[in-house]
Amino acid sequence: MLANPRCHGGLSPAPLPLRRLQSGSLLFSFCSVSRYSRRPSFPSISAFPCTRIRRFGVRGAAEANEADTSISLDGVQEPYSVKIPVGDRHILVETGHIGRQASGAVTVTDGETIVYTSVCLADLPSEPSDFFPLSVNYQERFSAAGRTSGGFFKREGRAKDHEVLICRLIDRPLRPTMFKGFYHETQILSWVLSYDGLHPPDSLAVTAAGIAVALSELPNSKAIAGVRIGLVNDKFIVNPTTKEMQESELDLLLAGTDSAILMIEGYCNFLTEEKLLEAVEAGQAAVRAICSEVEALVKKCGKPKMLDAIKLPAPELYRHVEEIAGDELVKALQIRKKIPRRKALSVLEDKVLTILSETGYVSKEEAFVNTTDLAQDICEDEDEDEDVIVDGEVDEGDVHIKAVSRKSTPLLFSEVDVKLVFKEVTSKFLRRRIVEGGKRSDGRSPSDVRFINARCGLLPRAHGSALFTRGETQSLAVVTLGDKTMAQRIDNLVDEEESKNFYLQYSFPPSCVGEVGRVGAPSRREIGHGMLAERALEPILPSEEDFPYTISVESTITESNGSSSMASVCGGCLALLDAGVPVKGSIAGIAMGMVLDTQEFGGDGTPLILSDITGSEDASGDMDFKVAGDESGVTAFQMDIKVGGITLPVMKQALLQARDGRKHILAEMSKCSPLPSKKLSRYAPLIHVMKVKPEKVNLVIGSGGKKVKSIIEETGVDAIDTHDDGIIKITAKDLESLEKSKTIISNLTMVPTVGDVYRNCEIKSIAPYGAFVEIAPGREGLCHISELSSNWLAKAEDVVKVGDRLDVKLIEINEKGQLRLSHKALLPEASQEKNSAKQQASGPLKENIAPLNTSGKVTSEKVTKIVVTAKEIKPASDSVSSKTLSPENVNKKMVTSAKSGTYINKEKQKKNTGKEVAELAPKQGDNLVNGEAKVGSMVDDPLKIPMMHIGESGCTASGLSMILCCSCFLSGWPDPLIYEKINFLVLVGVADRTKSYFGAATDEKF
Repeated sequence: MLANPRCHGGLSPAPLPLRRLQSGSLLFSFCSVSRYSRRPSFPSISAFPCTRIRRFGVRGAAEANEADTSISLDGVQEPYSVKIPVGDRHILVETGHIGRQASGAVTVTDGETIVYTSVCLADLPSEPSDFFPLSVNYQERFSAAGRTSGGFFKREGRAKDHEVLICRLIDRPLRPTMFKGFYHETQILSWVLSYDGLHPPDSLAVTAAGIAVALSELPNSKAIAGVRIGLVNDKFIVNPTTKEMQESELDLLLAGTDSAILMIEGYCNFLTEEKLLEAVEAGQAAVRAICSEVEALVKKCGKPKMLDAIKLPAPELYRHVEEIAGDELVKALQIRKKIPRRKALSVLEDKVLTILSETGYVSKEEAFVNTTDLAQDICEDEDEDEDVIVDGEVDEGDVHIKAVSRKSTPLLFSEVDVKLVFKEVTSKFLRRRIVEGGKRSDGRSPSDVRFINARCGLLPRAHGSALFTRGETQSLAVVTLGDKTMAQRIDNLVDEEESKNFYLQYSFPPSCVGEVGRVGAPSRREIGHGMLAERALEPILPSEEDFPYTISVESTITESNGSSSMASVCGGCLALLDAGVPVKGSIAGIAMGMVLDTQEFGGDGTPLILSDITGSEDASGDMDFKVAGDESGVTAFQMDIKVGGITLPVMKQALLQARDGRKHILAEMSKCSPLPSKKLSRYAPLIHVMKVKPEKVNLVIGSGGKKVKSIIEETGVDAIDTHDDGIIKITAKDLESLEKSKTIISNLTMVPTVGDVYRNCEIKSIAPYGAFVEIAPGREGLCHISELSSNWLAKAEDVVKVGDRLDVKLIEINEKGQLRLSHKALLPEASQEKNSAKQQASGPLKENIAPLNTSGKVTSEKVTKIVVTAKEIKPASDSVSSKTLSPENVNKKMVTSAKSGTYINKEKQKKNTGKEVAELAPKQGDNLVNGEAKVGSMVDDPLKIPMMHIGESGCTASGLSMILCCSCFLSGWPDPLIYEKINFLVLVGVADRTKSYFGAATDEKF
C-alpha cells in the first residue's frame, strides 16, 4: 500500500500543546498538489481525530472547555473595553462593538485617533508552503481627518508608500509568533477611522493587530504590542505626539512580547550604540506592560485557538532526508559561489524528491533489522533433522514452512513535505558548519566582511554615479539634481502641502539573482528597503539654504547575495559625493545575522553573531539586523527576528560588532577608484537663490503670473520659484540665461535711492503730462513734462518720442513706491540756474521783478490768506496778516518749492490759460476792499468749490475731488509759486500786479 507520512507508523509525535487528541472518527483527506510540483501527488489517509467537522475543524479542547464570560448564549461577543497605560497616558481598547463576525476585531483609541483592526481566516487550508500565509493591509482614510482625496478619483485605491511601510511594521513582528504547519490563509485589515493630527496611528496599528490576533482563533505563541520611542532633551518619551517628534533626536518603533524583542526600526542623527540600547530598553518596558494587560483581556474575550489545524511533516522524514542527502549536502554547502552552490542544491533536492515521492525509500535501520532476522531464521532451519516420509504417509504435524525473506515496504511522502523538510535540513547543516567549523560558506569567519570594490563617475551624462560591490552584492547608484518641480509630493491626512526634496528609489530586478520574474510596480520589499536607505542618508545631507537642489537617488541592484539595502546606502553615499553634493560625511551600512542556539551544534550556547551576511545565511539564520551610520554613531537600523525574540545583551553584541564592520567598510570606500568628483556635473542644472523684500515678490510674479512667465520666455531659464518670504530660486541650464534672468529680477525688485542717475534709459510711453522712462528692465518712472527740459513745453512730444533714450535722475519716491524722474536736473542749464538762484538769494532780483510804480521802487505788498470751504468763502480774521515780500524771500520760496517735488499738470494749465488772463481778472476796483483783494467775488457760487488737499508727494484728484491751485505770477517767472502746502486752499494775492488762474488736476499721480 502507499504509505503516508502522517499515517505510516502512527501519528507524528507533534508537540503536545499543539495537538489535542480526542476520540472520534478518521478524517480522510488527499494531499494537495503543490504549485511547484512536477509529479502527481498520491492520495493518502490522514488520521486526524475530531469530534465534529465544521468551519475550522477541531478547536483546542482545553480552550473550548474554558468558561467565556464575554460570549453570550447566541454566540455573539459582548462589548468589552479596557484602558491600558502607555507612557504618560492611556489607550482605550474595545472589542465586541465593531466587526463581530470577524475572528478578532478591536478598536484602539489614543486621544482622538482611532484605529480599527480585524483578523479573518479562510475556511479551508491552502497548500503547504515554507511561509505563513499572512497578508496585511493598512489604510489611512482621508475621512478620518475630515478630508477627501485631492485627485480626480475620489475613491481611495492603491496603498501609498507610507501605508506600505506600516503594513510591513505590522507583518514583521507577527510572523515569528505563528506556529509552523498552519496553512489557513490569514488576513489582517487595519483602518484609521479618526485622526487628530497629534497622536500618530502607526504604533497603534501594530498594537491593535497584536491584540486582534490574540483574541482570534489564529494559533500564535504570545501576544505582541508596539510602541514608538522619542528622545527629547535627553529624555525618552513613549508614544510621543507629532509636536514632540519635531524636536526628537530619535524615531524608534519597537514591537515585541512580554519577554523578548521581535522587531525594531528607527532613524536617528548619529546616536551612539549605548544610547540606542537605552531607548530599546525603555520601549521593551512599555511593551511588557501592554502585553500583560492584553493577556488579561484574552482570558476574558479570547476565542479557542485552532491548534488541531496544524499539520507538520512526519518526524521520520527529517531522518530520511539526512540519510539520503547528508554527505552530498555537506559538499554542496562548501561551494563558495552562489550560483554553482544553488545549482548543486537544486540537483540534490530533485534526487531526494524522486526517491521519497516516486521510487519510495527504505530506511537503512529498517533494512538492517530485516536482514538480521532473515539470517537467524535460515540458521535455525539448517540445524533441524529432516524426517523420512514413506510414500503415501503424510505426517501433517511434521510439515515445515520454509522461511521467506521479509521485504520492507517502501515509504512515499508528499512532495510538499519533502521540499519543506529538505529546506530545514539544509539550514541545519549550514548552521552546524558555521558553529562547529567556524567557517561560513564562502570561507569567512563570523566577523569578516566580504571584499569591497567601488567606482565613481562611470555614467558620463548622469549628474553623479557609483558602482558599489561587496562580494556578490552590487548596487548601481545614480544621483539626479533638479529644482522644486522635481520634488516628490506627499498626500497625507493633515491638510498641508508636503513634499520631499530628497528621496531614494530602490529597485530589485529578477536578473540580479539570475532568475526570470515579474517586472513592474515596486514591491513592498523594494519600498521598505528604499525607505531604509533613504532615512540612513538623510542626516548627512546639507540644508536647503546651503544646497537648494532636489536630490533623487536611484539604486538598482545588479547583483544580490544578501544585504542589498546596505549596499544601496554605501553606493548612494558615493554617488552623492560624485554629484558634488556637499554632504557632511560618509555613511556605510552592514547587515548582521545570528545563530541563536549554538548548543544544538556543539557550541557553548552563546548566540553567534555574523557580520555582512549572505542570502543563504539570512534565510537560514535567526536574525537580520541592518545598521547604517559612521564611526561615531547610527543613522538608521532595522531588525527582523525569525525566532521567539532576542534580549538586550544579544542586541548590544550585534551593535558593537556592526560598528567595527562599518569602520572597515568606510575605509574601503575611501579607496574608491576613480574617486568621486565632488563638484557639480556640467549637465546638472544651475540654481541661483535670491533674497528680496517680501513685498517685492508680486512685482516678479505680475498679474496672473504674466511677468514671471515673460521672464522665463525671454531668458530661456527652466523655472523661477517664488516664496512669500522673499526667496526666489532661478533654475537654468546655462550660466548666460541664469545671469540674464537674475539681472531682470534684480532690477524689478531693486530699492532705488533718491539721487541715483540712470543712463541711456528708453522711453516706453508718452502721456500728456510727461514720459514714462524704463530705468531698468520692468521698472519705469515718470519724467514730468516740466522735468524734460529747462524750457517751457506745450507737450512732451516736442522734445522726445517713444523709443528715445535719455539720462534721468531719481528725484522722488512717493508713498506708493512710484518713481519721479528728472532729465532737466542733468542738463547744464539746470546747474547754471541753480547757481544763479543761489546768487539771487543773496541779493535783490531787479532783473526779474518789474517795478510796481513809476518810481521804480519796490513797494510793500499786502497778502491776504483766505480759507475756502465747501459752504462759504470768507476772510479769516485771525488769519489775515500783512507782510512785505522782498525779492529775496520770493526767490527762496521758489527754490524750496522746486525741491519739494510737488508738480502741476501743465497740460491742464495750458487748457485753462488759453484765454486771456484779463478775462478772468476782475475789473479795476470792483474786487478791492481797502486796498486788499476781494476773492469771494471771483466765484459765482462758493458752494461749488470742493475741499482742497495737497499731499506731500503731489497733487491728486479722483472722483468728485478737484484740486484748485491758485497762485500769482510775477512778471517773467516761468513756474507757479505755491505759497504754502496745507490741507486748505491758499490763495496768494499780490496787490495791483496779480494774475490769477485755476488749474484742474487730472486723475493721474505725478
